[in-house]
Amino acid sequence: MADKGKVEKVVLAYSGGLDTSIIIPWLKENYGCRVVAFCADLGQGEELEPLEAKAYASGADAFFLRDLREEFLTGYAFPVLRAGAVYEGRYLLGTSMARPLIAKHLVEVARLEGADALAHGATGKGNDQVRFEVAAAALAPDLRVIAPWREWKIRSRTEALRYAREHGISVTATRESPYSRDRNLWHLSHEGGVLEDAGAGMPEDLLVLSRRPQDAPNRETDLELGFAAGVPSSLNGECLGPVELLERLNRLGGDNGIGTVPMVENRLVGIKSRGVYETPGGAILAFAHRELESLVLDRDTAHFKDLVAVRYADLVYDGLWFSPLREALDSFVLQTQSPVSGTVRLKLYKGNIIPNGCESPNSLYRRDLATFERDEIYDQKDAAGFIRLFGLPSRVRAMLERNGGFPPPGASPVAKGPEHA
Repeated sequence: MADKGKVEKVVLAYSGGLDTSIIIPWLKENYGCRVVAFCADLGQGEELEPLEAKAYASGADAFFLRDLREEFLTGYAFPVLRAGAVYEGRYLLGTSMARPLIAKHLVEVARLEGADALAHGATGKGNDQVRFEVAAAALAPDLRVIAPWREWKIRSRTEALRYAREHGISVTATRESPYSRDRNLWHLSHEGGVLEDAGAGMPEDLLVLSRRPQDAPNRETDLELGFAAGVPSSLNGECLGPVELLERLNRLGGDNGIGTVPMVENRLVGIKSRGVYETPGGAILAFAHRELESLVLDRDTAHFKDLVAVRYADLVYDGLWFSPLREALDSFVLQTQSPVSGTVRLKLYKGNIIPNGCESPNSLYRRDLATFERDEIYDQKDAAGFIRLFGLPSRVRAMLERNGGFPPPGASPVAKGPEHA
């Protein structure tokens, strides 16, 4: 056994997948420590049922399972939703925002168990290693973090499968189905296998939560979503808790082929990666939330919030959830959300989300102002003075150009040397 420093007890972020399954015996072999397997229930469903028995069969000394579904939605997913944060315009951050929550409870279990170290199964090429370890540093800088993928000699999923077989560990990944998947209430991600070929199409049998759009029903599905201060609160007129609401939206969205995103993204560590995200319910909520904001936010706030959303998404993606800037941006976002209450009607059809009307008691839209018909409020003659003042800088510049004061737009000024003096 290599001398890796004395460790008495480690709490492992355990998913029951290939990587974390083989990490349990590896930790015991290489550190001689006790291993506590911690699993967060974020909505993985039936995947959770065999995990306790599997963890003990792999050599775990203790097992914890915590139901964090509601905390995940109200404390992490909904703040991201309110911010409008979407990484690189497409990824709705399902894995990114789950990692700080897992890290938070990983630290809590470590304190409860008197552990002196944490461990995770993220690879040295990915983003999750950063998310787990930066969150742990923010919450428990005294705890050591062990990342086996940065230490062991295993260099591929094929070698990991061989290690599992040698240690009698049952895993769902196979050479024929080598996908790395991460599932929670918000989404399901797929990486690896044929997806690593950026020129290959998406396999027909890849999707789990959703139908392909071409396989969705040949009819529209109507729905109505209610929001209260930016938080989804009802579906088709029925007030629902966050977990049930999203579960229903996932079924509706999945049946209609909504929210499947194959994409190449820029990882924090500098590598481009390709994967497929299924986010049926989250895609519907993000669309509906933006529709409602378009009705109730003034122009300056809405446009500035779009700038904040990009930075917010980067912070979440990069694992900086527990950072002063993310918390400060969240304060701004919360201030913008007080009027974001009302209902949004949508139609779902073969992968498309189609707006079908939006209402709010805080609406800034006035039909009597926007109408093309006769109105008694807006005097169109007023626009002439507004345009003259709004265009005044352009008018002044044009006058100077006419008198030789400025080069015309697009021209490169030529510096005058002594010979031109």
